[in-house]
Amino acid sequence: VQLQASGGGLVQAGGSLRLSCAATGFALRAYAVGWFRQAPGKEREGVSCITWSGGSTYVADSVKGRFTISRDNAKNTVYLQMNSLKPEDTAVYYCAADDNIILSSMRRSSSYDHWGQGTLVTVSS
Repeated sequence: VQLQASGGGLVQAGGSLRLSCAATGFALRAYAVGWFRQAPGKEREGVSCITWSGGSTYVADSVKGRFTISRDNAKNTVYLQMNSLKPEDTAVYYCAADDNIILSSMRRSSSYDHWGQGTLVTVSS
């Protein structure tokens, strides 16, 4: 079971990035997937999550209206489209997956067993 997060980079404030979380060795379609981020000196926070079916999502208030999570089960990949980026979005972004999560616990990092390595997003002002 491996998750590979990619798509990070350096972008100016107001710009966009799309992160990808690709799975190898298992069918991601059976898993809920979450995106989390951790800025230097701060705790890891849940950004956005999506159920295995894509029928339900969670989006943190701090990114609501700017970030959109989606999944393409045919490509075994989950995406995080990030628009109108702000300097405070700067962090390492991680994706995580688990096949046994209830909706109310999706936003908690402790609910996930499988984690990708992280991709750095830097937003300059």
